[in-house]
Amino acid sequence: MTENVPIARAIRIRECGFNEFWLQDQIVLNPSCLGLGELEVITRERQQSSGGRLDILLKDPEDDSMYEVEVMLGDTDESHIVRTIEYWDNEKRKWPQRQHFAVLVAETITKRFFNVIQVISNAIPMIAIQANIVEANGQRMLSFSKILDTYEEPEESGSLTNEIHDEVYWKEKSPWTIETAKTFLEIVQPVFGEATLNYVKNYVAVVVNGNNYFWFHKRSGNKSLLGFWLSETLLPSATSILDEKGVLYTVRKNQSIRITTDKDTIKNNSEMFLQIAKFVKQAWEE
Repeated sequence: MTENVPIARAIRIRECGFNEFWLQDQIVLNPSCLGLGELEVITRERQQSSGGRLDILLKDPEDDSMYEVEVMLGDTDESHIVRTIEYWDNEKRKWPQRQHFAVLVAETITKRFFNVIQVISNAIPMIAIQANIVEANGQRMLSFSKILDTYEEPEESGSLTNEIHDEVYWKEKSPWTIETAKTFLEIVQPVFGEATLNYVKNYVAVVVNGNNYFWFHKRSGNKSLLGFWLSETLLPSATSILDEKGVLYTVRKNQSIRITTDKDTIKNNSEMFLQIAKFVKQAWEE
């Protein structure tokens, strides 16, 4: 017999007696409700140099990436899109070494503005989320739906300044990241043979055949963020090994893995990282 499933109806948040600050409260109390991971609240109503206030600033503790969240009730409009981008840019200038995402939360994102946000997201990491209260069988629930998240971080294209990004530059910027990258390269070298380190402004990469197979970003506390890409077929095998060793990691939407690590951790898990390197090599050869 077919089970009866109640049909929910959407209700405007204001019609339920709530306002924009109430919606902000729900996000602050449970940031994971946005579907962006286990994020931490840094602050809310953050004063901006332009005179406005950023509704909520969130951070991913795994890689220190930051999410500038603007919340609004009703339909999306031009002013909120501009404000979201402006606040994202302000925070990005304060924390240039971190990855930043502009997040717009609204009740309704109309087709017109969906198209606008979609175009913008090709150049700016912008995420659009709809927040709705739905009612079914006399019960009301708040739901969040991510409707746009298409941005992919571009490859390093070089600096607009006259800085030379080499080993000397990185020894001054983050000597522990160089040590970690060199230790890692020594471990995985047998898998790739002709692998070298490449130094750019924002990361140190392990390069194989002209491609960045692994990359290391500077992190505080003498830590570095290791990243690498795997194919969909090999991703479960790699995460299984990491889970077995109790290694904390995150998986991005483009099937890349991020691990906060250091020189000693890589040394102590050399066999694990050697196996990961084999998976990465296989993924690039598929």
